[in-house]
Amino acid sequence: MAKRGGFTGGVPGSMNNLVKQAQRMQKQMEEKTKEMEEKIWEASVGGGAVTVKVSGKKEVLEVKLTPEVVDPDDIEMLQDLIVAATNEALRKMEEESAEMMNSIAGGFGNLGGLF
Repeated sequence: MAKRGGFTGGVPGSMNNLVKQAQRMQKQMEEKTKEMEEKIWEASVGGGAVTVKVSGKKEVLEVKLTPEVVDPDDIEMLQDLIVAATNEALRKMEEESAEMMNSIAGGFGNLGGLF
């Protein structure tokens, strides 16, 4: 006759392990998020004519221009270079952030056959 009530097969232990694993992941994510917020990414375009630095908080920290890129008759080119450098720096930051999150979440892929 089958047992009634409760879990069989050790599922509660698996749930405890799952909770512990989730707590470890949360702590790792908090630590990595803080680390990423303090990091700075840099990108240059136009052969180094425009350089932009951004933070992990997605803030533009610095824009450097070489004197020869400042042409009053071609403001549009300068604007395009600033946009391109900013977007590249943000792309680098997002790429590294995604890699970091994937490395942490990768440990969550083994759920002990629960799902």
